[in-house]
Amino acid sequence: MTKTELVDFIAAKAGLTKADAGRALDATLEGIVAGLKKDGKVALVGFGTFSAKTRAERNGINPLTKEPLHIPAKTVASFKAGSKLKDSLN
Repeated sequence: MTKTELVDFIAAKAGLTKADAGRALDATLEGIVAGLKKDGKVALVGFGTFSAKTRAERNGINPLTKEPLHIPAKTVASFKAGSKLKDSLN
């Protein structure tokens, strides 16, 4: 499902215009990003938990040249599905 399809789904399900549904989706995504930046975790009970995890720096190898290279530490987003989401997919 693309973002446009999700906006259409939200608009139909909630009885909103597509413009309102798009703004609501954008606000939700901005809230998740803000929560990850501030607290490092956003929990939506039953749906899942978004968290910010730090990957340690490490050494790697360029697959084309076989030259060693340094990969710096970075923060990445991760998602763990909640019980209701897991159950609904079975």
